[in-house]
Amino acid sequence: MRVFLRRCWGTLPVGGCAGRRQIPQWPALAGLSGSPGGEDGWGARVREKPPWRVLFFGTDQFARETLRALHAARENKEEELIEKLEVVTVPSPSPKGLPVKQFAVQSQLPVYEWPDVGSGEYDVGVVASFGRLLSEALILKFPYGILNVHPSCLPRWRGPAPIIHTVLHGDTITGVTIMQIRPKRFDVGPILKQEMIPVPPKTTSKELEAVLSRLGADMLISVLKNLPESLNSGRQQPAEGVTHAPKISAATSCVKWEEQTSEQIFRLYRAIGNIIPLQTLWMNNTIKLLDLVEVNSLLLTDSKLTEQAVIPGSVIYHKKSQILLVCCKDGWIGVRSVMLKKTLTATDFYNGYLHHWYQKNSPVQPSQCRFQTLKLPPKKRQKKKIIAVQ
Repeated sequence: MRVFLRRCWGTLPVGGCAGRRQIPQWPALAGLSGSPGGEDGWGARVREKPPWRVLFFGTDQFARETLRALHAARENKEEELIEKLEVVTVPSPSPKGLPVKQFAVQSQLPVYEWPDVGSGEYDVGVVASFGRLLSEALILKFPYGILNVHPSCLPRWRGPAPIIHTVLHGDTITGVTIMQIRPKRFDVGPILKQEMIPVPPKTTSKELEAVLSRLGADMLISVLKNLPESLNSGRQQPAEGVTHAPKISAATSCVKWEEQTSEQIFRLYRAIGNIIPLQTLWMNNTIKLLDLVEVNSLLLTDSKLTEQAVIPGSVIYHKKSQILLVCCKDGWIGVRSVMLKKTLTATDFYNGYLHHWYQKNSPVQPSQCRFQTLKLPPKKRQKKKIIAVQ
């Protein structure tokens, strides 16, 4: 059965719209009065129940898992949840395209590149890790609005990099929120479904992304099975506990040896190490820290560490463990490999730059023979912004 749905902004009185406000309400289908088009001149023939026609917006690996679940539901002819599925993604400099586009092409799904969104008719839109603000005009094209699969427990970590900030700040609890998109601002719409899970100790953002992507995909399918009911039971986000997860830039990767503790440096490594290596300065040259390891407590009793005065940034080669020990604000971290013109193991770095013969013949001041905080110029910092989303 098909029915007409009127979409109104603000509280819906009996018999029509009372004018526009900032927060749209998506009223129940059953018993809705009024004629199609209404006072705002918009009307659409929509479905009361599945199968739905879906337009998906996404880019990365997290979004790919959501698209995979939607495609599997479309292929499942017994349940008849998804009838039509098309995809919008963003242009990529890579010939292969982003993960969402790769999956869409392999699955023979129609793909549009933003800002092209096609011209078909859809019941509902779905966004996962898209990174673009959607206009009010676009949202209003969907009778059931646009849903967002967001990998955090909103209102915590609104923005494009919630998983990274979850790891970076040492959160012990995270989750996924299915919410409705609202125009002009990210991640402020009402919550339709939310589930929380513990953050595994010492997890990386990549590992956490895999867990949350599967959880989010399952939650979305659950919401779509009861879409009108889910929309009517949505709740506004609380005003308390709002935090923001901005994009990560190259400046974030610069280690501040005098300011950051070993725990903070390791959290930074687990949060962004798979996207951009941590960076520091060695004798006026940028050096990347590729493989960080925690330092064994027994190793810290070594006489090399206890019998000499050290300051943050000091680098000592531990021959037995074949790692570089670097002093930070409250202790030490271990480094197995670095990149300085080329990739070097800790042993290579010691032989080339830390050995006493090199230090003795080096023209630089002794104070420079340590890792120092790299400060990127503002222009370079802006150019190297990385969109993480999730």
